[in-house]
Amino acid sequence: MSYLDETNNLYRDAAQTPDVGLCCTTNPIWQLPGLDMPTIMQEMNYGCGSTVNPTDLVNNPTILYVGVGGGMELLQFSYFNRNKGGVIGVDVLPEMLEASRKNFKVAEELNPWFKSEFVDLKLGDALNLPIADNSVDVAAQNCVFNIFKIDDLKKALSEVYRVLKPNGRLVMSDPTCEQTMSTTLREDDRLRAMCLTGSIPLKDYIKAITDVGFGTIEVRAKRAYRVLDPKHFATDELITIESVEVCAIKDPMPADGPCIFTGKTAIYYGDQEAFDDNNGHYLPQNQPIAVCDKTAGDLAKLGEDIYISESTYHYNGGGCC
Repeated sequence: MSYLDETNNLYRDAAQTPDVGLCCTTNPIWQLPGLDMPTIMQEMNYGCGSTVNPTDLVNNPTILYVGVGGGMELLQFSYFNRNKGGVIGVDVLPEMLEASRKNFKVAEELNPWFKSEFVDLKLGDALNLPIADNSVDVAAQNCVFNIFKIDDLKKALSEVYRVLKPNGRLVMSDPTCEQTMSTTLREDDRLRAMCLTGSIPLKDYIKAITDVGFGTIEVRAKRAYRVLDPKHFATDELITIESVEVCAIKDPMPADGPCIFTGKTAIYYGDQEAFDDNNGHYLPQNQPIAVCDKTAGDLAKLGEDIYISESTYHYNGGGCC
């Protein structure tokens, strides 16, 4: 039995009997006017964060969600595209698709604006999406891709890159871990399926994303998620796992490499009204400007009166890159 078989077995059971403790997120449910979230969807929220951000969802985008869970984020996405089939949900398990269909009926009763036909549910594999090339504006996955081993992770990312339109966005929430895990932990398929031991360092996670071609990466949030302790797991030290929310944009890859925003800020404090490096970066005096890590490094080398902050791992757009 492969590690993905173990994953499918776990989530097949979770589709038939909600497992409230399977995943956990401290994100509040989006409180949007007229949106009433069914309790069953909240109980089946098998994610580690949120992939729903109104700034990504303007102008009725076609939205793909990989790994439907109980349908909670599909309902949230439908709030922004109320057209038939405007949201597409893909899952490898018929049981999870059926659970979502049932939950949508509950959602229809609570939300007069919502119709189940807004969501097109498809049986399919993240490694071979049943979606046409360049057909989706926004793609999302929550606590799914971290389960994949590295070769499968690259396939899943390549598939999403394929189906996104130019300048389309992949929004993801996944666990990451900066510490080394024992071989025993890494090879435990059950723990991998529970979104624990597939966690990799953030820099490796981002590299996998940029390796398939995404030119801009935004790290939008980072928070504590789980701990693996020696009393309950095969580890000699306390291992901390964090969840991150990342947006990857399918724009052209810059000649000098991707722009990766990790929440750095540049502030010019010199005597001039502003600093201009003549390379597209204009810093008004004593004004905080968000910059990507690459630009932060370039500005720091200039020896000017420029303060560069540490990464906050929180970025909400804007800046001079």
